[in-house]
Parts: sequence; C-alpha cells; structure tokens
Amino acid sequence: MAELIPELAVVILAAGISIILHEIAHGWVAYKLGDPTAKLAGRLTLNPLAHIDPVGTVLVPGVLLLFALLTKAPLILFGWARPVPINPLYFRRPYRDLMLVGLAGPLLNLSLTGLALAAWHPLSQSGLALPELLILFLAALILINLILAFYNLIPIPPLDGSRVLAYFLPPRGRLFLHRLEPFGLFLALGLIFLLWQSDLLDRLLEALLRGLGLGP
Repeated sequence: MAELIPELAVVILAAGISIILHEIAHGWVAYKLGDPTAKLAGRLTLNPLAHIDPVGTVLVPGVLLLFALLTKAPLILFGWARPVPINPLYFRRPYRDLMLVGLAGPLLNLSLTGLALAAWHPLSQSGLALPELLILFLAALILINLILAFYNLIPIPPLDGSRVLAYFLPPRGRLFLHRLEPFGLFLALGLIFLLWQSDLLDRLLEALLRGLGLGP
C-alpha cells in the first residue's frame, strides 16, 4: 500500500479541490442573492480547514482507508465537506433562489470537468511524455467532478437536486420533501452503496480512460 501513497495523495487533492469549490459556489451564489451567512461564517475561502467536517472529511474516509489496509480490499474513498450555511430568509424569492444556490455546486463541478478536459487535449496532442501523476490528477478531476455533479442533482434531500425539484413542486410536494429530509442522508448513502455494488463506476472509469487514450 505504501507505493500507492503518491497516487492516493493526488486523488485526494483532486477530490479536495472539487468538493471545496462546490461548497464555495453554493455560498457565493447565496451571497450574490442577498444571503451573507456563508461569507460572515468565513466559508467563502479556499482554506481547506474551513470546510472540514469531522465525520464526512475525517472519520468516514479514515475508516474506509483503514478497512482497505486491514482487509486488502479495493480502496474506495467517500466523504464530504461541511455544507455552507444558507439562510433562505434573506432571499426575495426563496424557492427560486434556493434552486439557483443548489445548481451552483453541480454547475461548478461540470465547469471543472470542462477545464480538465480542455487542459488534457493539448497536453495529449503535444507528443510529450507526461508525468503519470499529472495524468492521474486530470483523470481524477474529470471523474470526481462528473460524479459530484450528477450525484448531487439526484432529487433526494439534502442533495442539491431536491432544491431544484422543490421549485417546480406544488406546496404538498414541497411538504413531502421537507418530511423526507431527516431520512435523506440515509437514502443518499444507500444509493452510494448500490452504486458500489454495481459495476457502473468501473464502466464509467474505463470509458473515461478510453476517451483519454489511456485504456485498452
């Protein structure tokens, strides 16, 4: 496992950049819509310490890493940053503005995917022998941001897609989403477990590597 430390560090770096910018995008759009809560809390910063969640950033990834080390099972890392605080009482049109705040994170992730692809194309056509860690970083950046964007758009609270869905629902539908929220985290984690048990992520990774010219 020791020989995997550089690769693991590169993947963690790509994940950290993606997750932190995702949360900053939420807070920045909320600020532009009149909610200063995230800014006053010091969350519109690139400092990773401001975004660490004791459970999602430390405990869960640490347990998964320890499990892989002890059992020699495939290493699958999962975690999350501390969500930025949002106060919809500041919004003039709460459901519309919450939808815009919710969309900000996934759109940021899709933008990072585009930037990574834009960087990859000229590098791959340059004929230069690219460092393996640079290739891994760009591939991780593309894959992680695609997963973050589409996973967060699933309309299960507290995922961002629920804010988008709530905008289009009648009052009864919004009430149902609100009542679902205490169980939403368990539903979201269950969905992740199902994805792990399927080969969907493996096929996505293989397709990505083939698209980058790195796969068989």
